[in-house]
Amino acid sequence: MNVLLTLNVNGEDRQVIAPPEKALLEVLREDMYLTDTKHGPELGEGGTCTVLIDGVPVLSCLVLPIECQGQAILTVEGMAEGATLHPLQQAFAELGAAQCGYCTPGILLTAKALLDENRRPTRDEVKAALAGNLCRCTGYTKILDAVELAALRMTGARS
Repeated sequence: MNVLLTLNVNGEDRQVIAPPEKALLEVLREDMYLTDTKHGPELGEGGTCTVLIDGVPVLSCLVLPIECQGQAILTVEGMAEGATLHPLQQAFAELGAAQCGYCTPGILLTAKALLDENRRPTRDEVKAALAGNLCRCTGYTKILDAVELAALRMTGARS
């Protein structure tokens, strides 16, 4: 039996009809067409399906949307403000921190949650925050550099 869900996604209340056991990941991708949230191993590993729920990184493959009603869900599609990229998105583009791009949405959202809590993280704090996000294409150096550059810009420091 399907249920009617009202979810606040990227600042907009949206209604969707879905089976109650369908994962948030699948509702976002298949029913709301927000396909930047990626399928990974779907075992709570990898981080490609990360979204922010009330500002906290969550693996959307392990969450039921019915549990998310009344909470703010942010996907990478909601990071930019109109045509203006979020400082993290800008830094990733400038430094070539994304290669194939599959893991990038989850990493961007995890990094956003970190910078929302700590505008001046150390490299070790960035590494710790991103530890659950796996990337097969890079050595992570450019990713770490991009998060640090965004942090500098977000605090008003020179870059």
